[in-house]
Amino acid sequence: MEGKQHRFSITDTTLRDAPQSLWATRMHLTDILPIAERIDEVGYHSVEVWGGAVFDVCMRFLNEDPWDRLYRIREKFKHTKLQMLLRGQNLVAYRNFADDLVEEFIKRAVAGGIDIIRIFDALNDTRNIEKAIEVTRREGAHAQGTICYTISPVHDMEHFVETAKVLVDMGSQSICVKDMSGILAPYVSYELVKRLKEAVEVPIQLHAHASTGMASNSYIKGIEAGADIIDCAVAPLSLYTSQPAVESMIASFRGTDYELDLNFDAVRDVSEYFEVVSRRRKLMGVEQPLIDVTVISHQIPGGMATNLIAQLEQQNAIDRMEEVLEEIPNVRKDMGYPPLVTPTSQLVGTQAVLNVVLGERYKIIPREIENYVRGYYGRPPAPIDEELKDRVLKGEEPITCRPADVLEPELPKAKRELDPSLVEKEEDYLSYAIFPDVALDFFKWRKNPALKDEEAPRKSMQRREQMFIEDTSLESLTDDIVNKVSEGVAKAFQNLTITLSVGQTGAVEAGAHRPTTQQRPGSEATEEPADFNLIHVRAPMVGTFYRTPSPGSPPFVEEGDLVEKGQVLCMLEVMKLFNEIPAPAAGRVKYIRAEHGKGVEYDQVLLEIEPEQPAKGD
Repeated sequence: MEGKQHRFSITDTTLRDAPQSLWATRMHLTDILPIAERIDEVGYHSVEVWGGAVFDVCMRFLNEDPWDRLYRIREKFKHTKLQMLLRGQNLVAYRNFADDLVEEFIKRAVAGGIDIIRIFDALNDTRNIEKAIEVTRREGAHAQGTICYTISPVHDMEHFVETAKVLVDMGSQSICVKDMSGILAPYVSYELVKRLKEAVEVPIQLHAHASTGMASNSYIKGIEAGADIIDCAVAPLSLYTSQPAVESMIASFRGTDYELDLNFDAVRDVSEYFEVVSRRRKLMGVEQPLIDVTVISHQIPGGMATNLIAQLEQQNAIDRMEEVLEEIPNVRKDMGYPPLVTPTSQLVGTQAVLNVVLGERYKIIPREIENYVRGYYGRPPAPIDEELKDRVLKGEEPITCRPADVLEPELPKAKRELDPSLVEKEEDYLSYAIFPDVALDFFKWRKNPALKDEEAPRKSMQRREQMFIEDTSLESLTDDIVNKVSEGVAKAFQNLTITLSVGQTGAVEAGAHRPTTQQRPGSEATEEPADFNLIHVRAPMVGTFYRTPSPGSPPFVEEGDLVEKGQVLCMLEVMKLFNEIPAPAAGRVKYIRAEHGKGVEYDQVLLEIEPEQPAKGD
């Protein structure tokens, strides 16, 4: 190692990103509070405790208020700074929000005890980070600008360095290199940190996942180049798709000119505590590879690969996995090489699955990808494929401004919609505005806990529970897949709500199908209809049936309604995509055969339409 002495420190991810990566975010507040004061004695630069998927999972599965969780953790930490992860204008969700929500959310987070906010954008579009940086600094917290590291023809050293310069000019007080895939090689880490230290005069922090086995070495080389902080977790929650171990980093630099001043006895106590907790919380039956060769060979995040497995398993198409892996680089290129990080990793991966499973590229295009092409996610790193643009835009012009500039304020709407009897504090309006379905069910449970069981508050999710891991980790897991987890097949995919709009040639098969009374496995419907004269609108894939576009909204159609060809009849949630099902022909809705919020199987009849009869003489 180089002889010049260099002091660095560690951000502990044990309470946020590590359990999100390894335990599907199932770290309860009761797991944290007994050990929090001992963690506070270690001497970390900061402890990451909030943000990412934690906000959603607290309400959806843990029956915890995410705001109360933050406040109670803050009470325990007297010496260490608390840190959170913020997805820029996406906040802690998967779409851009209006500025009023961004401002109020950050204001409340800082008031609640957050000292450092790590802010990133999936496209490295700094326009989507600027407002969050401004508000964070105004509220008195530390704004850390983030570069999403990825590999593509347009992502070179110059790109990352220039992005860092812009972030610092916007007010970032430190820069984080976020390697969500674990693909930052050690010598690349050295060169990148060296270039960043020459270009900007703020601390440089490294965040990497251990999926490929390179993260620890990349940290060491990064520190040699001058990195100031690295992200680690205690041993029981380290490695695999999590971060390198605190203990390993301490040992690696003993006896060198690199200083790391931590209380190792406290680290050992915390590690022993979580060794016990992990026996209760880790995903039983889930066998993760220590080194995920998929990440190395295909350069996709490990969690994205498990996401794909879960999606393909759900659609009985796991044998198409290799085709999907081959399609992902093509879709990514078509979309202008977005970094594979939430939410763009979901967009790219799901589109690749659809292209392969449906046997035709872009036969179905998720509405979120349509919005991506229209510019509502931000500026892609490279131009979008012209054919894809033409297919989506149909002569429209994409927006070129900051996406949030076209959004109306959202808090007033949330305050109008939310039942006052469910509101306990002002923060509830923020929770509802960001996750309306999840928050509404949580608030109802909070008011009357007898309504729900111990975990999975959402009624619509009781049948198919989902697990949440951010970016490169496990991302969501349905109960349909859980039975297969023991076979080492599925791990998880991120909760991401995507709306899908399907045209006539899309997923719906319509026509006079042969009648049958056979019940489909797992279906809520008891039998299929036997009327030869009706058009049967069928499920294109396994999913969940919804009659309304959102909670409290009226149904798309009722039995007896007259509908026009192309009119939306219902929505089908498929792989966390909300697919609008259009009427294949004009007519009258005769029967609605599926139950709202219940699972349906592939090819199951959802509705029946009595076709419009042509006028006599036509």
